[in-house]
Order: sequence, then C-alpha cells, then structure tokens
Amino acid sequence: MAKLVQTKDGVNYLVPFILITSLFFLWGFAHSILDVLNKHFQDTMEITKTRSALIQAVVYGGYFIMAIPAGKIIRKFGYRTGVITGLLLYGTGALLFIPGSRLMSFEFFLFSLFIIGCGLTCLETAANPYVTVLGEPESAERRINLSQSFNGLGWICGPLVGGFFLFAQEGEANIATPYTIIGVIVFLVAILFSRVRLPEKGLEQEQKKTQEEDNQQIDIWKLPSFTFGLVALFLYVAAQTGINSFFINYTTENAEISAHEASLWLSFGGMGLFVAGRMGGSWLMGYLRAEKVLALCGAGALAAMVCVILLPGEIGMYGFFLCFFCESIMFPTIFALAIREVGTETKKASSYLIMSIVGGAVAPLTMGLIADYSSMKEGFIVPFVCFLIILIYATRYGKLIMKK
Repeated sequence: MAKLVQTKDGVNYLVPFILITSLFFLWGFAHSILDVLNKHFQDTMEITKTRSALIQAVVYGGYFIMAIPAGKIIRKFGYRTGVITGLLLYGTGALLFIPGSRLMSFEFFLFSLFIIGCGLTCLETAANPYVTVLGEPESAERRINLSQSFNGLGWICGPLVGGFFLFAQEGEANIATPYTIIGVIVFLVAILFSRVRLPEKGLEQEQKKTQEEDNQQIDIWKLPSFTFGLVALFLYVAAQTGINSFFINYTTENAEISAHEASLWLSFGGMGLFVAGRMGGSWLMGYLRAEKVLALCGAGALAAMVCVILLPGEIGMYGFFLCFFCESIMFPTIFALAIREVGTETKKASSYLIMSIVGGAVAPLTMGLIADYSSMKEGFIVPFVCFLIILIYATRYGKLIMKK
C-alpha cells in the first residue's frame, strides 16, 4: 500500500489518498440511499411513482447543470478547492433534511437533494483525476481501481442504512437522522481537507499543455466512438438509476416481501454483486478486450431484464441480481472506450461525458409514468432498451474506430 502512494524520490501521499478515497464512498452512499428514499416518500407522502422519481431527477439534473462550473473551479483553483466546494454543498444539502423533516414538504426535500447533486458533481469531477496523480504514473490505474472499490462499498451501505432508519424502526421514521449523520461526516471530511496540504501535482503540467492542445484540436463530434459512447453512457446511467429506483417497488408488489427486507436484498444482494462484478470484470479485461467484456455484460443485462419483465414473483426478482452483476463494469468501460480516440481533447470530452450522467434524471420519470398507468413490470422495458443500445455500441465499437 505504501509503495502505491509513494514517489521515487520518497514523497508519500498516503494521507491525501485516504481522504480522496473516502469521497468515493461518500458519493456511492449518497446515490444508493435515494433508492430507499424513493419508496419512503411514496408511502409517507402518498405520492405517485412518477412524482417520487423526481428524487433522482433533481440529483442527476445537478450533474448536468454543475459539470462545467465544477471543471472551471478545478482548472482555476485546483483539485482541493473543487473537493472542498463539493463537500460543502453535499453537507449543506444533507443538513437541510433537518428542517425538511419538520416542514415535510416534498419540494423542499427536492431542493435539498439538488444541492447534494451539485456537490457530488464537484467531487466526481475532482476526485477521479486527482487520485491518479498521488504517486507514480505507472500505478495510477491501480490507485483509482482501489478507490472505486470503496464506491461500491458506499452503494452497499446506502440501502442498508436507509432501510434501517426508514423501514425497520418502530413508530414514525425519522428521515432527518441518516442525513444528519452523513452531513456531519461530510463536514468533518471537509475540515480535514482544509487542514491538510494536498499536492496539486499534475495540474501545472496540464496548464502548460493547454496552449499546445488548442493548436492541435480534434473535432470530437466527428468521432463515432465518442458520440455513440456519449449516448451509451447516458443510457447506462438511465438504466442503472431506473432499476435501483424501483427495485423495492417491484419486489414488494411482485415478490410479496416487506420494504425493509427488499432494502436488505438491494444492499447485500444487488450491490454486493455489483462490487463482485466490478472486480471480476477488471480481472477479465486482462484476457479480453474491454469492448468484448462490455458486449458480454450487455447481453447478460438484456437477459436479466427479460426475466424481470416476463417471469412471475420471486423468480423475476432474481433477474435483478444478474443485472447488478453485469452492469457493474459498464460505466467505467464505456467512459474509457468513448475517450480512447479523442487525443488532446480528453478534458473536453470528459466534461461532456460527466454531463451525460443526467440520464439518471430521465429513466425513473419514464418508468414511474409507465408504472402508474400500466404496471411496474412493464416499466422495466426502459432499461431493456437502454441495454440493447449499449450492446450495439459494444459489438460495433471496432467499426466505429475505423470510421474516425
């Protein structure tokens, strides 16, 4: 571990690495607890599935609005400022749940979640490139993979904590408690970041290269591998968010289990397989090209959605677990494939790809609308279509590269 975050001249970045890695956990937790929050608001506020889907819409909408400003903050003031800005927004949004629990206004909760979404955008925009410079360049991929594993841990803990406070407690659930805890933790992490001197290694080099890069621009919009990848990433986030948002609805309605039990299935079963799939996919890519692994996972996710839509009861529920396993590698793999050919335009292309996370605002609304007017099962046609297009992207990727 020490060698992973140490340079050849003996500089050790263990403390900043630990702090940065904590961020991966924090935004994984923030996203996954939304899936419990969705069902909770349906029950306590007696709102429709379509209306409850606004929870995901405002968080992921924050990515679309904040992605470019976050990038500008990081380029002008550095990674640490970007991280602290994100943490302050995240913590503020979380603590707004305290007055929100008294007001019990759905619109106020949506505002709080939008603030959290803007904070998460800053964190993701800063943390991913920052962790790669905390050591020698040849170990950059190992560092970021290690950090991403804690993102998966956050996805496991979110439904577990949310289910405990919102479904498992006797009496009236207190929605402010889990968000107060996470808000305090986030502010403590922000204080640590403000106290610790963090290296801006790599930032100066990026700034020096800007002039040269401007003179050698590639038109990324003429690269089919990028443009199709942008669409595929948008659809992946849409599919993942839609599936997670309505997993509890599906299982309580079709498998006849309680909301608390469903949250446990989502946490340990679904997100546990998600982490396992990410590790297994990374290992498999040592033997197969990334696009082939993506194609295999796309086909598996399609088969899983067929099970969810067509099979009854608990049998249909098991299709989700195959899907969680298969979708685990999709985001980083599509991201990497999309920027493979962009050359010096990597930063610009990455900004657009981060904006594509707004896909998470679209699918839950569409699925909720279908569920309200038809059935929850039929709502999962939306992620089925998303995975189909992702499979097409993976299988045609070689030809897309040739068309550049």
